[in-house]
Amino acid sequence: MAIFLSKESKVLVQGMTGAEGMKHTRRMLEAGTDVVGGVNPRKAGRTVDFDDRAVPVFGSVREGIEATGADVSVVFVPPAFAKAAVLEAADAGIGLAVVITEGIPVHDSVVFNAYAAAKGTRVIGPNCPGLISPGESNAGIIPADITKPGRIGLVSKSGTLTYQLMYELRDIGFSTCVGIGGDPVVGTTHIDCLAAFQEDPDTELIVLIGEIGGDAEERAATYIRDHITKPVVGYIAGFTAPEGKTMGHAGAIVSGSSGTAQAKKKALEAVGVRVGGTPTETARLVLNQLEAERDVTHS
Repeated sequence: MAIFLSKESKVLVQGMTGAEGMKHTRRMLEAGTDVVGGVNPRKAGRTVDFDDRAVPVFGSVREGIEATGADVSVVFVPPAFAKAAVLEAADAGIGLAVVITEGIPVHDSVVFNAYAAAKGTRVIGPNCPGLISPGESNAGIIPADITKPGRIGLVSKSGTLTYQLMYELRDIGFSTCVGIGGDPVVGTTHIDCLAAFQEDPDTELIVLIGEIGGDAEERAATYIRDHITKPVVGYIAGFTAPEGKTMGHAGAIVSGSSGTAQAKKKALEAVGVRVGGTPTETARLVLNQLEAERDVTHS
């Protein structure tokens, strides 16, 4: 099982004919993703050859859906055109829009996230690596060869830390890894992913990666306390970040004690989440938790 993305998912790539779109479409295909088309109004009617797969280019998302039954779009368009791309995908009825583009103005993100939600389209991102259900499908830029299918669910603000935890826990494997993005406004949240992993019968343990800035992790802690029965292990990036300085992601800024790594760690630990001090320690906590769960089951 997986959340949001499976081997049945049919993927369109908005911006497929650009340099990044071409590179990552090839990687998605190599990972087994069913990429059924690209979208570029100026190149509609053409096909692009990716080794043994010829992928058609459509003039609009709606045309792509009508021709292929696509239910996922991955957005690789430049920041100035990202809002229009997501609005088009939502208007066409796409179920999931994965917005890889970084540098999108916050106002644009607010507009397209609200519009997509009203249309019933789930947005992941923006400024995110996408998501992967190993062995099934990969929508975005997450490396597909660093882990395997398994029983850990991962939700992360950070792309790099997503990859590191995937690699460190590669012997256990993952049901789905979701990079939600680190901008101040994102579509799918930690809480959305926690709820989905709670309902997924093949996800045994959840890893939550947060970072300084905002209160998403504190809100996730409250949700875990009230709704999550599966074990959760956490990691917060940014313990050494100086106050008042934006670090990396646009949303990663702290003011006083609000939004600090220590405050987030305290909130999570208060609801029973074990929080690692480093990614490697976090991976070790996951292994220890799985062993403890197994001992309880066998006792």
